[in-house]
Formats: sequence, structure tokens, C-alpha cells
Amino acid sequence: MIKIGVINVSDRASAGIYEDIPGKAVVETLKEYLISEFETVYRVIPDEQDLISQTLIEMADVHGCCLIVTTGGTGPALRDVTPEATEAVCQKMMPGFGELMRQESLKYVPTAILSRQTAGIRNHSLIVNLPGKPKAIRQCLDAVFPAIPYCIDLIEGPYLVCNQEVMKEFRPK
Repeated sequence: MIKIGVINVSDRASAGIYEDIPGKAVVETLKEYLISEFETVYRVIPDEQDLISQTLIEMADVHGCCLIVTTGGTGPALRDVTPEATEAVCQKMMPGFGELMRQESLKYVPTAILSRQTAGIRNHSLIVNLPGKPKAIRQCLDAVFPAIPYCIDLIEGPYLVCNQEVMKEFRPK
């Protein structure tokens, strides 16, 4: 079974102060994009760098998630440490993901330049950091997802099949 990790990094959602909307938005979007059956490994955790890193390692190394998507913790605030946690556990960084997400977000808000989204590879897992707002999550995923199935192919992960009516993945011929 294909496993995909989703982590909502949020002090308030992890404390039950507000509903976990961003993580649920990721899962719903992935269900629209993919016709491949997948199991979701799901966590809501506070903005703590060590805990974020531990959770990423657990999802990659223990659960075998081929894709791990985080939401939140990518801004300039002092507690925003998701990119640092991601960089700490990855062997390779994939800066093009963050570059494209910021470029896409700039079409909607000038503060997108404050975002520090990134992506990286840990063994056979692609980790993608998304912003925490559901609308921005969808905009960013729409931009980068066409490259994700092929990236997972290259790191020897499972073959992801997209719903071509919603999301057309790119694989070179």
C-alpha cells in the first residue's frame, strides 16, 4: 500500500485551540489528484523543530511514506521552523519546489516573498513544505504536483497515478 504522510505544524491546532483545517485540505486535495490508492499517515504537532524532525524521520523511515507533506511553519516568525527541521533530516534539498511555490503565490499576495517553503529527499521519501492557509496550500500543490510522481519514481518510490481530469503528472518519455 502506498503511504503518504501529512503533518500540520501548528501550536494552536495541536493544542486543540482551533480545528486542523490545513492538514485536512492536503488530504482532500491528494484524493482529488490521485487515482492510486494510498493510506495517509497523519499528525498534528506543535512548532518544535526537534519534534518536526522526529516526525519526518518516523514517517519516512518507519512508515515508509513516499511523500510527506507538511503545512505551516514556513514563515519568518520566530516559531516557524519547518524548513529547518526538513533540512536537518534530508540528504538532498530540492529548492525548485519552493521557488515555484513562491512564484505561484506571488500572483495572489505580495507577502509570498516572506515564505520559506522548500522540499527535500530523505532516502525514498520526498518531503514538501507547504504554507498553512488552505487556499495557499491548493495553489502551491497545483503548481508543484505535476513533478511529484516523477520525483518519487527517481527516488525508487511507488508509481503514483493521477486523475488526468484533475492533475496531469509529467513524466519524460
